[in-house]
Amino acid sequence: MSHPPYEFTRTNVIFVSGETFCSAWLYLPVGVKRPPVVVLGHGLGAIREMRLDAFSERFAAAGMASLAFTYRYFGDSGGTPRQLMSVKRQLADWEAALGFVKGCPEVDGTRIAVWGSSFGGGHAIDVASRHPELLAAVSQCPFTDGVASAAALGVKGSIQTIPAVARDFVAKMLGRPPFMVPIAAAPGSPALMNAHDALPGYMALMPKGLKFVNHVAARVIPEIAMYRPGHSAAKVKCPILFCVSTTDTVTPPAQTIALARRAPRGETKLYDAGHFDFYMGEAFEQIVSDETRFLTQHLLA
Repeated sequence: MSHPPYEFTRTNVIFVSGETFCSAWLYLPVGVKRPPVVVLGHGLGAIREMRLDAFSERFAAAGMASLAFTYRYFGDSGGTPRQLMSVKRQLADWEAALGFVKGCPEVDGTRIAVWGSSFGGGHAIDVASRHPELLAAVSQCPFTDGVASAAALGVKGSIQTIPAVARDFVAKMLGRPPFMVPIAAAPGSPALMNAHDALPGYMALMPKGLKFVNHVAARVIPEIAMYRPGHSAAKVKCPILFCVSTTDTVTPPAQTIALARRAPRGETKLYDAGHFDFYMGEAFEQIVSDETRFLTQHLLA
């Protein structure tokens, strides 16, 4: 058998989730028979084209398959209304992705890891806490506590979103199209994220030729505020790597570090790079190298 870096293939696939489907990329290292597989999910309102390919390529080059998917209602995945974000539905998409790789003949469905970034980093903790059969998990700059993230947004920022939430719940009751709120906006503007680096950070992740749809249905805001996936860290039985930005403007690092300590087999790495810096350049090289070492240690040993 050849040794890394492996060449790899990428195939467009879909899998059923709920009433519709999720679109995904399946990466397979060439010459590796039934490799282990890493399932990758992204953050708030993000699609897999926003640099999940970069991480998948590195994992595949190391001899691991990967499935990078886009949540329902976003990107080229199915579902209506569009831009409908839901914690419950996204977690169901993760379950569907795990079901897909467990039944995929090209990979070893007994050797699976999950990888999530930002909001997906919180999902990775939650999913790992409910799946003791997983061999590893990676939680990158994770959203761990909705209360802490709301505090980071600030009282004024949180209050600014209340009218949008109210209008969207009315629209839902009346069967009208959702009322939207920006995902990322300039400081002081109502949005899910309005830190100084949020809007430019999100825009930088979009490849040429694709337009970033910068809004979601406002009804998700109370759900986000109540979501506290980091508190499930204590229940994660597999090795889990927490990659934490010490300058994170979106997911407060102190809370994340404290929650990560509760994971029985947790490992925490700290980085000076900001929340949106991990996807490109030097910060990407540093974090993807650490994650690849961690995943190969637990999936290929």
